[in-house]
Amino acid sequence: MGAPSAGGGGRRRLLVETAFVLGVLLKGLDGLVELVAGTALLVLHQDRILALTRAAVAEELREDPHDLVANLLLNQAAGLDHGAAVAGGLFLLLHGVVKVVIVAALLAGSRRVYPWAVGALSVLLVVQLVQLVLSPGVGVVALVLLDAVILALTWHEWRIGRSFHDAWRSVVHGWFPRAGA
Repeated sequence: MGAPSAGGGGRRRLLVETAFVLGVLLKGLDGLVELVAGTALLVLHQDRILALTRAAVAEELREDPHDLVANLLLNQAAGLDHGAAVAGGLFLLLHGVVKVVIVAALLAGSRRVYPWAVGALSVLLVVQLVQLVLSPGVGVVALVLLDAVILALTWHEWRIGRSFHDAWRSVVHGWFPRAGA
């Protein structure tokens, strides 16, 4: 398969495939971060979590004491109790495991994982929508939108019968035609 033409259909397909590939890779990275964060919430004492959070946001708060994200993280860490840490840790671990397993199966090239991926991403999206209703926030809105896009792209790739490897090759050949030559 050659590089897509600069025309509308080929370029649009390349952009959709690129979004799918990047979305899957980001979802895998997100899953790994959730695994680490979930584990940290389960094994670290709340004082240690607060100290690590302070260290992580210190530079940003020196530059901008009113930074929204840094202050939100700091406030969340300061208000964390043991029950919330355990619940949050288990929630993040479950999310992380599901995402990492789905991404690993997609990376392995299995087309059979698409129905499972669509189902799991749909459930995660519903959970995030509930979370959005219960505690609205910019971060939750961003995650809901990102996951909705990734779900739609995964559904699209499944519907046309392409594996992640197919999409990856198409993206590499589309953006870097000489790489595959």
